[in-house]
Amino acid sequence: MGGVDQPQPWWRDAVVYQIYPRSFADGNGDGVGDLSGVQRHLDHLCELGADTLWLSPVYRSPMADAGYDISDHTGIDPVFGDLAEFDALLSAAHERGLRVLMDFVPNHTSDQHPWFVESRSSRENPKRDWYVWRDEPNNWRAALGAGSAWTWDEHTGQYYLHLFLPEQPDLNWRNPEVVDAMHGVLRFWLDRGVDGFRIDVAHCVGKDPAFADDQRCAAGAPLSDFNDQPHSHEVLRGIRKLVDSYPGDRVLVGEVNIRSTARVAEYYGAGDELHMSFNFPPLDAPWDPTVFRMCVREVERELGAMAAWPTWVLSNHDNERHRTRYGGSMRRAKAAAVMLLTLRGTPFLFQGEELGLEDATVAGDDRVDPGGRDGARAPVPWLAAAPHGWDGARPWLPFPPDAAELSAESAAGNAGSPLHLYRRLIAERGRSPALRRGDWEELDTSPEVFAYSRRCDGDERVTVINFADRVVDVALDGRWRVLVASDREGEGEPYSGAVLPEQALLLQPDRS
Repeated sequence: MGGVDQPQPWWRDAVVYQIYPRSFADGNGDGVGDLSGVQRHLDHLCELGADTLWLSPVYRSPMADAGYDISDHTGIDPVFGDLAEFDALLSAAHERGLRVLMDFVPNHTSDQHPWFVESRSSRENPKRDWYVWRDEPNNWRAALGAGSAWTWDEHTGQYYLHLFLPEQPDLNWRNPEVVDAMHGVLRFWLDRGVDGFRIDVAHCVGKDPAFADDQRCAAGAPLSDFNDQPHSHEVLRGIRKLVDSYPGDRVLVGEVNIRSTARVAEYYGAGDELHMSFNFPPLDAPWDPTVFRMCVREVERELGAMAAWPTWVLSNHDNERHRTRYGGSMRRAKAAAVMLLTLRGTPFLFQGEELGLEDATVAGDDRVDPGGRDGARAPVPWLAAAPHGWDGARPWLPFPPDAAELSAESAAGNAGSPLHLYRRLIAERGRSPALRRGDWEELDTSPEVFAYSRRCDGDERVTVINFADRVVDVALDGRWRVLVASDREGEGEPYSGAVLPEQALLLQPDRS
């Protein structure tokens, strides 16, 4: 029986909580979340059981793309605070045993970054080659509805490349000076004590040196959806070597937004690129057992073959929240949480999913994001009474539906809330070697059910998820007891074999 419970890198045991700072908590009353707001609510993460937080970008930025257009890689944008507040947050997190990951954005900068200001000042500027300039554009298309991936610069008479907005020119990672400068950014934050990085669009940094037209772009798809060049792996190996030179087992998590698990697996390299890469198919998945079976089987097949460590995620700042994607059903959202926290790999939670939040309705003048992702980025409601802990100026986005009922305050007082379910699941994960690192094996069940076992050195757990809207009988070998139920029905009792509609169960052997 594999998966012996021995010491392993901390990130394999971790439960990571993503914080989108603009929407997490407002510490100064200006209507926008900030670092002091994050620090104020660190105990929420501790009580939840998460042990790592990932901060979406807080760097200086004109905010054309919510901070992913960086104008100063080593400065904190005033909307979030300053370096002193960052250091205070990092210290407070570490005092609580929480590790901190930052977003690293290697593909592009802001067009207001001093590097690009110099680069576009003249063709002879020493930083001209820090970005990608051409006399003629090809057919590459940009993401976020930006059209062509090339923008004409009247002053110097050339086009510059941007796989995203025109305000986000792409860096030229074939220039050794760019490599040195961006490695310096990593060192700046590692020296301050951060525990690792989530790498934005890690697959995009390498570009086809021939700049050939692409048929998929001709069909209207942005290059970032499928860009997959060998040079990206060279860039990642350099970053990994730098990070590995620091003590404390620092970690790299990559956003490789390619919907082929086999291709994503290549970004782990030979253990010399990413430690983990996000697994995106579950973010697209509807409430369907066949789809989830295929997602998990593919991950186990492609990553298991190379001993690469999986990740699991149901919601994030770029996609609909999973409850919204499941038709607004709280039962489905809770059942999915049982799956998320019992699969083999590191789970990533998006702020507010533990409260059962749905996407907000954001219309008209309230819209901010050029990619239409505002709904998932709505402010987290902390208190039941309006303005839900966001005292001061009107929040930058409207609250999600049922903000009072789903607030952290209300959830804490409701034993049947998603918050208590997540707490119980994470606690059980911490107690069970099987859930943290055990083998995974799918069990043979009816088509409406997805069930699997986890085993490690004598410890065993079984997860059963009923996707149907009716009771389904699921026979299992041996005697089992219900450890956690998504709806609390039957918890602590012997497993009867009947699984309620859209219910998920975590079972342990019944030795009574």
